[in-house]
Amino acid sequence: MEQARSTISKIFNGEPHTYTRFNLTQNMEGDTSQVEMKLSTDADEEAVENGMGDHRHHHGTNGKPYMVQKMQRTPRNLCYMVCGVLLIFIIGFLIGYLTNKKKEQAPVCASSISIENNDIPHETGAAPLMDWDDVTKLLTEKFSAAKLEKVLSEFAQGSHRAGSPDDESLANRVLQRFKDSSMKTWTDEHFIKVQDLPAAGYNKIVFKNGTEDRSRGFLSYSVVGSVQGAVLYAHYGEDDDFRVLQDKNINMNGRVMLIRDGKISFAEKVANAARMNASAVLIYRDPNDYNIKEETELYGHVHMGSGDPYTPGFPSFNHTQFPPAESSGLPKILAQTITLRVAKKILSQLGGPKRPERWRGYNTLGGETDIITVEVNNVLTEKKIHNVFGVIKGFVDPDRYVVIGAQRDAWGPGYAASTVGTSVLVELARAISDMVKNGGFKPRRSIVFASWSAGEYGNIGATEWLEGYLSSLSMKAFSYINLDGIVTGLNGFKVAASPLMHTLIENTLKEVKIRDASLYKQFAKDNFESNILEPMRMDSAAYPFLAFSGIPSMSFRFSPDNSNYNHFGTMEDTVANLNAATSSQVPQLAATAGRFAGHIALRLVHDHLLQMDVMKYYKVVRSYVYKINGRVKDVLQMQPQLLPKSLTVQWLISAIGSYSRAAQSLQNDIQNSDLEDIEMCRLINDRIMAVERNFLSHYVSPRQSPFRHILVGSGPHTLKALTKHLEALKTNNPEANAELFLNEFALATWTIQGCANSLAGDIWSLDNEI
Repeated sequence: MEQARSTISKIFNGEPHTYTRFNLTQNMEGDTSQVEMKLSTDADEEAVENGMGDHRHHHGTNGKPYMVQKMQRTPRNLCYMVCGVLLIFIIGFLIGYLTNKKKEQAPVCASSISIENNDIPHETGAAPLMDWDDVTKLLTEKFSAAKLEKVLSEFAQGSHRAGSPDDESLANRVLQRFKDSSMKTWTDEHFIKVQDLPAAGYNKIVFKNGTEDRSRGFLSYSVVGSVQGAVLYAHYGEDDDFRVLQDKNINMNGRVMLIRDGKISFAEKVANAARMNASAVLIYRDPNDYNIKEETELYGHVHMGSGDPYTPGFPSFNHTQFPPAESSGLPKILAQTITLRVAKKILSQLGGPKRPERWRGYNTLGGETDIITVEVNNVLTEKKIHNVFGVIKGFVDPDRYVVIGAQRDAWGPGYAASTVGTSVLVELARAISDMVKNGGFKPRRSIVFASWSAGEYGNIGATEWLEGYLSSLSMKAFSYINLDGIVTGLNGFKVAASPLMHTLIENTLKEVKIRDASLYKQFAKDNFESNILEPMRMDSAAYPFLAFSGIPSMSFRFSPDNSNYNHFGTMEDTVANLNAATSSQVPQLAATAGRFAGHIALRLVHDHLLQMDVMKYYKVVRSYVYKINGRVKDVLQMQPQLLPKSLTVQWLISAIGSYSRAAQSLQNDIQNSDLEDIEMCRLINDRIMAVERNFLSHYVSPRQSPFRHILVGSGPHTLKALTKHLEALKTNNPEANAELFLNEFALATWTIQGCANSLAGDIWSLDNEI
């Protein structure tokens, strides 16, 4: 309006301008509409009517620019001017009225700044139209154990085997639940290849020419065939366990490794054994770790990856014309599960060297004469599976979303593995939908609810979705919350998550209560990192979101005292057994778990800015740099011929320095930004979202190393692998390769630098010292 006043003043003062253009612009929550006003004199109009030039250049008869003479202050002219002034004010009033009306109709952000502690402002994170405390109260009202109990009872019925008619029927029931909640729904259909036992067949082992032991349990994706070799006990099959056996100078070529379940996935155990040139792996559950029956059969898979291993890196949609391919994570040796009874029989008869003192179990590891025959007869079959989706759209940034997912399938009844998670998924979707429809809650961003199939075969449903829409998801999905196995016990609570989410998780634990006390007080006991956090396992559905797609993800669970639920991967994962593990409090624990997941999801779609702590990764990288620096010095001292004398970690230190400065720059931008500015919030959130994605190495093939994350992924490109490589160089291990290490070291350094550059924002905002 100041421009309008200036223009009017010039008219009244007789300024010799014939054409004035100005804009009345009002920022209406991102609306950039403009109102243009043109003021002209009678002389202008007369000139135009007489065809005298264009509106930019007016010439008199002598060729000189035409100038309008001063307006004479006659009553008639004064009347025109008064009418003009009134017209301008009326237009301004209408613009202001329409702007305010549009603002009222759009989501209005409550004040996000609170003044406390001697007038120091801080963000309260209030969302459109509703205070955060009101949001949490509303969720508690809408989501209860009583409502959840009915869903648990319904979804516990029938078989849960992936690709079965019962699985498809359950998918339709989940889809109908989403529709009943008035969500937009859709499905994805995939045709996948998996290994199963033949309909009338079995796998078998024969120890020392004794009786044949047949098994209905199996490990999908094992090599098929028959091998014979000497048994060697390898504890949990971790890298350190095989290193102990190497230190004892035990020959592992062609041996059949007997390994107990726990600590790492079946696939990692088999991959570690294959690197030792073993011929086969037998896996059992030890009574020191699990309380199961001696005849309990075990089921699982041994694909060192996720998704359909016969469509690596691309989705298994129907009619896709891709050349035949296999995942590099498929095992090269046989793998089979055995019952506790069979394991005891083998262990009790082993000879050979004594076991290490710190290993629990029988006294001997197995000798060259402890011969066993292993036969695997799995068959490759094709299954049709369905993923089911529903979405609650956001009101400000609908194209940004958090995904909440749960697997629908299981080897057997799967009450803890799939029923509880699927029930919480659909009930949480109903509750939040009701909050939006009837409670006045308006999320800024969207929430996608996903029901996956074929999770037991290696998170196939979830991974195929990621592969099918990776380019879109990596830019728009800012978090994944996994609901698989969220209730397995009563006395513990564990979370595996991206470091970006640790602060949000810790704060949420303080908000959600169980038995009249917060989860934080009950389980963290003032030591969040040691009592709550645990590493994310490769067989978690959250892992491919994090390590393959670069989307901040989390899994969590109520756990038993020893952190192991006895019945995953068996036919005994039943209602009765889970009730026994939880003192019959499954609905109450599931409701608390649902509120915990709901609080995190709602916080992420409610606040102006994503509640993710970018400085957490600085601490993680810094700890790796400290280890790498020490090991480089050790190698240069002990094996100076292997690495260049000039090698330092200065570039790596400079890279994490750049990341630290970029993170601090982001914090400064947040403090100096208007959080009511929607576009500004979106730009800042995009910088936060890019952090996880930029920790994916751009220098490795997704097909050869699908888990490209240099901090939580798997492969030689990770910082963890670099530290192990330096250990091998220090001992001049024949498998160590100095040239390969130097290459991976340089690429990891620049991956961190690239992440820092992206976090800093615009290219001209970079502050690099490399």
